[in-house]
This record gives sequence, C-alpha cells and structure tokens, in this order.
Amino acid sequence: MASILVIEDDVTFSRILESFLSKNQHEVTHCHTVKEAHKILTQDRFDLVLLDYRLPDGIGMDVLSFLHKTGNTVPVIIMTSFHDIRTAVKTVKLGAFDYITKPVIPEELLMIVKEAIQDEKQSDTQQTTKKVEVSEMIVGESTVAQQTQTHIELVAPTELSVIIQGESGTGKERAARQIHQLSKRADKQFVAIDCGALSSELAASELFGHMKGAFTGALTDKKGQFEIADGGTLFLDEVGNLSYEIQVKLLRALQEKEIQPLGSGKTQKINVRIITATNDDLLNSVKEGKFREDLYHRLNEFKIQLPALKDRLEDLPLFIDHFIRLSNIELQKSVKGVSEDVFQLFQRYDWPGNLRELKNIIKRAVLLSPGDWIEITAIPEEMVAAIEFSSTVGTGLKEQQSLSEKELIEEVLRKTRYNKAKAAKLLQINRTTLYYKMAKYNIKG
Repeated sequence: MASILVIEDDVTFSRILESFLSKNQHEVTHCHTVKEAHKILTQDRFDLVLLDYRLPDGIGMDVLSFLHKTGNTVPVIIMTSFHDIRTAVKTVKLGAFDYITKPVIPEELLMIVKEAIQDEKQSDTQQTTKKVEVSEMIVGESTVAQQTQTHIELVAPTELSVIIQGESGTGKERAARQIHQLSKRADKQFVAIDCGALSSELAASELFGHMKGAFTGALTDKKGQFEIADGGTLFLDEVGNLSYEIQVKLLRALQEKEIQPLGSGKTQKINVRIITATNDDLLNSVKEGKFREDLYHRLNEFKIQLPALKDRLEDLPLFIDHFIRLSNIELQKSVKGVSEDVFQLFQRYDWPGNLRELKNIIKRAVLLSPGDWIEITAIPEEMVAAIEFSSTVGTGLKEQQSLSEKELIEEVLRKTRYNKAKAAKLLQINRTTLYYKMAKYNIKG
C-alpha cells in the first residue's frame, strides 16, 4: 500500500480518484491548491504525488519547484489535458516521473502509479545505476539515425567528454548509456543525475558528497555521485541548470580530477568520464552569461545531436514494433501491431514528446486493445482531434514552405555536386541539420 497525495482543484474528480485508489489498497490524501500542497508536503511524507497541472493559485511547476528546493524526491505524476502535452513534457525534464492525460483511464492510471512507486523503491535519490545492454538499443535505419550511431561508436572508446543535445524525449540518456557500454569503462558504474531536479542547496552534496555535521541535517557521511561513479561514467542531464557556484566546483573537479566533500578539509582523486546532455544549446547560455565558457569548452570535446522523431519518421515502424514488444512483456499482452489507420495517424502527428511520448501512447494503447491490433479507438481522442485540426489550418502554407525548402536544398546539392560540407555552408546550416532535412524530404545523395 502506498501513501498518495492528490493535488486537484476539481473536488468531484479528486474524490473519484480517492475512491478508486483507496479500493486499490492505497492511502489517499487530497488538497486543492499550491499553497495547501506546500503545507502538506512540509508536514507529511508521501510515496507518490498526483498533481493537476492547472490549479487556482498556480501551476504544477510551482509544486515541482517547491519539492526541488526542499530536497523532496517523491515521484510526481502530472495530470493534464492533451492540449498541454508540450508543457507536460517539460515537467518531466523538471523532475516529474511521468504525465497522464485527462480524462484519466483507470487501468492506465494504475499502471503509471505502479511504475512510479516501484521506481522510487529501486532508486537512490537521483542516482541511476541500471545497466542497459547494447542489444536493447534501437538505432534506426534513417540517414540521421545511422549518422548519430556512427558518432556514438566513434567517440565511445575514447575518453573525450561528450555533450548530447536534443529535444526532450529523444533518448539522450539512452545514448549516454550506449556510449558507456561501448567504452573501456563498461564494467564500471554508469551513474545518471538529473541536474534539473537538483536544488542549488543540495547539488554540491549530491555531486561531491558531505561529511557528518557539514550542514544542518547532515547526520552521517554521504558519498557524492562523483565518488560512486569513480572508474566509470557520470551522466549529467540538463547540465545547464546547475548554478554558477556549482559550475565553478564542477570545472575544478574536471580539471584537477579531484573532489572535496562538503565539510572535509581533504580532497580525493577521482577518475570519471563525463557525459552531459541538454535540451537547449549551451552555447546560447554561454553568450547570455548563464553558463561558464571555460566549463562549456571542457565538456564539449565532442557533441552529438539527436534528431527529433518528426525528423526521422522513416524509423517510426521500428520504434512502434519495439515499444509494442516491450509493452506486451510488461502487460502480459500479445498485440501484433497497429492498424493502417493508426499508422497513418502517427505519421501525421508532430510528436512534441518524441520517443518518450510514443512509448507512452503505445503502452496505453496495448493496455486498452482487446484484440491483436491497435485500433483508433485505443488512441487518445484529443490526439486524433489535434491532427484533424492541424490538417485543416495552415496546411497550404506549411506544404508550400516544405516544398520551397526541399527544392532549395536539392538545387544547392546539385550545384555543389553533392558535397555536403559546401552545401551546408551555402545554406547557412550545419551538416547535421542538412542530413536531417535530407532524410525528412527523402533527398538522396
């Protein structure tokens, strides 16, 4: 039985959730505002929080921010409308475990609640040490996927620090794990930290450790993630969220290859490979003075750009089959695939949550499908409505823009005799972007 806090301003819906979760052996407490949530979360401990994104006196991010500042690592599931999916994806990067769209389907809710509670029991604060076999990685057959895989395989055996850049949900941690598994450190620890979920007060302790009595609440010595990852790989997700003070300490740790736990007068040597990830271009943060330039160059010995799902739709069938197979195992189902209507729908959707969103949609659909094939009825109605709406508004303009861009790229490639470097320079884009666009428009060369 888990202790669950439901933060929902719709009193009727809140009571329905309480009744449903109570019948499934969970202990439920509920409140209706951000202010009430802050008070309850200060006083009591919970195994899980179900959080409505829109509340009378704020939004779900206000509660997430409060949890980070207070060092509370309780898993949070965001409840939101389908129209707010882009925002819900952002909350995952800020530390939410997952999101679920309204109207909530009971079976789907129970599945996500179970996953969140199990994940919390298996995790140790922000540390992730689970290893993923390389054979489980789905590479993809598109040009951009193959190019990305080539870069991963080239840099993995080296000791270079790597920045992995890409939209939320594109699989940055999966790419980091693959680099680790293909490296000479594969038999050592892979430790992942979500820097977006670390408060500035706790970041130094989490990264470098502390001694007993170093600060109020430091009742015992604590190893930092650098020490835990010694000999292996440390993955810092959303590294751009680290405070300036922590950036200074991180730079020193990388340059001197040593750390100093809080409250300790001694330093200790560490041997760690650093892989970082960011949703935004860190170079912009450097220009804006939010990220140290010297640290950026220390981390950016090699950069890998992960493509968005909408830019690699050729790989969609592979990922659909992969996620169906995983969902079948987890849910003990035997779904064979998606219907032609569903596949066409998936091809027209822009996937703001990328692979993470596709995985969630597939798992939900497998859960709801009574037969061998996933039909439209198992897909969220709001997703269908969103695609139908987008196809009737501005379609002509988008098609014209895409057609013009494709023709321009083809013309420049012909003029440069398909020299990608020269073509990218003339188009004023980098070669990676050129590869993405060539794959998107099915341009050969």
